[in-house]
Parts: sequence; structure tokens; C-alpha cells
Amino acid sequence: MLIGLQNVTFEFGARLIVEDATWHINPGERIGLIGYNGTGKSTLLKVLVGEYLPSKGTVEKGRETTIGYLHQDLLSFDTDDSILEVAMGAFEKVKQLEKEIELIGTELEKTSDEKLLHEYSDKLHELDMLGGYTIHHRSEEVLQGLGFANEDLKRPYKEFSGGWRMRVLLAKMILQQPDVLLMDEPTNHLDLPSIEWLEKYLRHYQGSVVIVSHDKFFLNRMVNKIVELYQQQLHIYVGDYEYYEREKEIRVELQQKAYENQQDYIRQQERFVERFKAKASKAAAAQSVQKRLDKIERIENAEIERPNIKINFQVDKQPGRIICELKHISKSFGNIEVLKNTSIEIDRGDKIALIGANGKGKSTLLRIVAGTEKYEGHRNWGHNVEESFYAQHQLEALNIDNTILDEMKECGSKKTELELRSLMGCFLFSGDDTDKRIRVLSGGEKARVALAKVIVSKSNFLLLDEPTNHLDMHSVELLADALNKYEGSFLLVSHDRFFISKTANKIWEIVDHEIKEFKGSYLEWVEWKERMAKQQSAKKKELESITKTQESENKIQETIVAPVLKNKQQHSNIDRDQKKELQKIQRQFQKVEEEIATLNQQKIQIETDLANPDSYKEANKFSQLEKSYSSVQEQLKIANTQYEQLFEKIMEMENKQ
Repeated sequence: MLIGLQNVTFEFGARLIVEDATWHINPGERIGLIGYNGTGKSTLLKVLVGEYLPSKGTVEKGRETTIGYLHQDLLSFDTDDSILEVAMGAFEKVKQLEKEIELIGTELEKTSDEKLLHEYSDKLHELDMLGGYTIHHRSEEVLQGLGFANEDLKRPYKEFSGGWRMRVLLAKMILQQPDVLLMDEPTNHLDLPSIEWLEKYLRHYQGSVVIVSHDKFFLNRMVNKIVELYQQQLHIYVGDYEYYEREKEIRVELQQKAYENQQDYIRQQERFVERFKAKASKAAAAQSVQKRLDKIERIENAEIERPNIKINFQVDKQPGRIICELKHISKSFGNIEVLKNTSIEIDRGDKIALIGANGKGKSTLLRIVAGTEKYEGHRNWGHNVEESFYAQHQLEALNIDNTILDEMKECGSKKTELELRSLMGCFLFSGDDTDKRIRVLSGGEKARVALAKVIVSKSNFLLLDEPTNHLDMHSVELLADALNKYEGSFLLVSHDRFFISKTANKIWEIVDHEIKEFKGSYLEWVEWKERMAKQQSAKKKELESITKTQESENKIQETIVAPVLKNKQQHSNIDRDQKKELQKIQRQFQKVEEEIATLNQQKIQIETDLANPDSYKEANKFSQLEKSYSSVQEQLKIANTQYEQLFEKIMEMENKQ
């Protein structure tokens, strides 16, 4: 065991988080710590690392066990150092050694002390054993894997936003290679390529990993054990998240049957006691039954208790056919070009997921559509469109000095205080909770307030930037269901693959500064991308094969045809007519050879166009390409036949000499 809890009870103020919990984290385990919002998952991690002390029980930790803990509070850290230097902070011992070696080296320049020379040699060896000569390369590799460009590595840490800072700190933690890595919502600030990179990295991670996450796809790929914090107890399932869902359903069903059977038994016994306790002849038996009932260990009702957010989007007005039209939009930040002369249209009924790597301009495009970002080009708003914008960074969207109720009053819903309190009850803010100030709320609570503001607006077009951040898995499912029933249109940015797969009917991606649209679900888009990648790979191999064939044909010409033609000139006994005929065939041969080269180039170009996904968007263009391809193949067939015939004629005439 590396670290664990032994009969731990922990209370946060008057609130019980966990009672009599035992949980041991062993080497090589990858654990998903799950539970509904507000159950205390993040708090439990703080108990594990010693930030909070348990009310009862003990936290056990191996003497040599090292722990890395990634959490949102780390964002308060600030420095002028470059992000590469921050990440390399993982190698404190190596950096200290480097300083000592530098000092000893300076001393050795002044003296030739043999003892000092041995110490210098020993420290160089120690540096080598610690991998000190590779720390720059390793740090750069991890930062680049998490989405940083090579030119970013020297930029000061303080220049980056919260999400990018969290990546730097994640890189530092990965480089430290602790025995146990505790990660609280690590995917919240990662784009899809970075999540995929992290998945690959953690699969081969030598230490143990505990992950708090609402991302089902991520958990299914990552974990081999689920620990669920539910009703102040820890429930352990050995398997991935899908296994947990199946196993929990079976457990609940069995417990429910046992509960119902026990309740039937208790009711029968209670009726016996009630009926015979007053009769002298049966009083002793009734008393004995009552004692058995008092001692019986009661089975809990297995009905799942979970906080259900009641999400019901309402639409006040129906918009026209077109929601928003973007024409020739360009956007740059200094020398960084985000969008260039791109055009696209959002229609009524569109439910669009805008996906891709961070830094491609997803949030920028969302703000352009919302009208809160400057741009070049034209943005035309449709008839009767009423939009509502759910911002990614909740602190930017909410007034932290407001109470929850004040924040709801300011969003222009025209609802009474009683109606607003009732609405916030649907979002799990009951009674006096609505008088809490925004500044004291957790990330999940702030997300629920911002979501409530969007819902109360009755908008017919929603702009949603990472709406699932800080929501638990059950709340994500409820939000997905609500958006599927929503009568309006929306454009959302999300890295949650489960959520996108459940909500979107179109996929947008920013490629080469242009918006590319795929009409279909996320899973269909993934299949299409894989199919296109395979086709392009096959075309690449075919092109390589054609190139090799051409090279081979050129060699044949050099080794066979060229000497034949050369030898032909050396024979002076060929009569004049034969010589003229041979020259004529030679010219024809050369012409056909040039024609074959031209046709092969045309064939390669058409194959490249056919491998381009854009060619399939216009039926006419695709049809024309197919016709051209068939025509070129037919011409090549004829030309190759002529080539062979002319070559045979040349050989025949030369043999007659």
C-alpha cells in the first residue's frame, strides 16, 4: 500500500463527508473517484494529502511514498519565469546538483585540489544517474504534448490564462513522477488532442493515479478501479466506468429485493406483536419477537438518492430560417492569424459542436458570433433571434459580490423573487442557499448559477462555452437530455466527447483558418475522419508506388532503350530508307514517352483531389473528377500499348543490322 484511509470519518463543519471509510491505494492502480456534485470528492483528496485531518481514524502513508496533487487552487501561483523553467522545477535535486557542479568547477579553475576533483567527478556521475542531461528535452516533450508550441516555451508563465497555467503545472507534476498522482478534474482545461495525449501518457505511467473526473470517455480509457463516494460511504468497484455502471445496477437491484423482503418480514412480525402483546398466553412470545426485531440489522432502501437538476429550456419566440450568417470573416491577434476570409451559416434547428485543439480560435469564433469580439467581415443576425451566452470562465460571467438571488434578478428575466427562488431550487439551491454570495461557491455551484441564467432567458439561440465543466456525470446527462428536447438552436464548444456525441447534429472544425462543417453526429464525424485518413494513407502508398514504377521505367530506358538508340547511330551499313524509318519510329517513341509522363502527372493530381474531403461536398465537382480519372486511365492504357509496340519495332529493326 502506498497511501490510504483506515476507518476514517471526516466532517466539514456540521456536514458529514465520509464515515468509517477504509480505502487503500496500491501500486499500479488507476482509480476513478466519482460522486455527485457536493458529495466531497475534492475534500477527500485533501484528507489524503494531509490538508485536512480526519475526525476519526487514520491516514496511512508509506515512508518513501511521494504524492503529486493537481487541483484548481494551484492557479493562485504566479511567477515571471518561463513556462519551461516552471516545468523544470520538477527537477529540484538536478538543478541543485548543477549549481554545486558549477561552483566546484569555478574552484577547480583556481586550484588543482585532488579531493575537489574527485568530488566534481562524483557529482557529474550522480547528475548522469538522475538523467540530468535530458531534463530540458523531457520538459519540452511533455509541454508540447500538452499543446504548447515550441515558441511558447520561453514565454513568461504569467502571460498565460488559467487553463494554460494549469497545463504547465500538470507538466511539472508529470515530470516529478510521484508514486501517487492525485488529479482533480484534469481534463477541464484540456482540448481533445491534449486529452488524448494525456490518456496515452498515463496508460504507461509507472505510479498510481487517482482521477476525479466527469468525463466518461476519459475514465473508461484510464481507470481499472472506481471508488464512489455515495451517502457518506466509499463503494469500490474493480473495473472501468462502464463496468461500474453495470455492477451498480445489479447491486442496487439485489439490495432493493433484500430490503423489500426484510420489510415484508418486519411488517409480519410487527403485526404479530401488535395482535398478541395484550394476551397473557401470547405476551411472552410477542415480547421475544419484539426483541428479535430490535436486534435486526436493517437493510437500507436501495433507491438511488441523487441531486437532480431540473433543466427545462423554454423558447419565447420562433426565429427565421437563418440564425446567423458569417461572410468573409477574418480575425488576427497581432501576427497570429485565427480566421481568414471564412464564411458559414447557422440555420434554425442546427445543434453545432465546435471542436478542435486549443489556440485554433474556438472561443474567439463563439465571441464573434455573439458580437462581443471585433473582426473583419460581415456578421448578419437572423430575424427574431434572441441569444444567450454561457461563458467558459464563470468568474468573468458572474459578479462575485452578488448573492445568487441578486445575480438572477439582474439577468432581466422579469420573474418575481418567489419564482426565482423556486427556479434555483431546481438547481439544488434551496432555502437560504440563494442568499450565498457568488464568491463562496464551488466551481460546480457557479456553473449551475450560470446555467440557470441561460435557461431563464427563454432564448432561441444558445452559445455555450464548455458548459459541462464542473458538472458531475449525472448533471451532464441531464443537460444533454435537456438540449436534445430544446426547440431552439445552439453552438457549443466542449471537450467532453460523451456530451458532444449526445447533443450535436453538426460538427464545426477550424482548419487552416477556415470553418469546416460536417453534417452529422460526433461519432459519424470520428468514423469519417478515420476513413479519410485511411484513404489518404492508401493514396500516399499508391503515389509512392507510381513514383517507383516511373523510376523503374526510367532505368529500363537508360539500360536498354538508350543503348539501342545509341548503337543504331553507330551502324553505318543501314540503308537510307531504314534509317529514315528508324528515326521516324524514334520520334514517335519519344512523343509517346512524353505523353505517358504527362498523363501520369494528371493521374497523380486527380488522385490527390479525390483524397481531399472538400471534393465530396459538391456533387458536380466529384462527378467531374471521376470522369477525368476514367479518361486519364483509358488514355494511359492506350499510350502504354503504343509504347510497347514502338519499342518492339525499334528492337526488331536493330536486330536486322
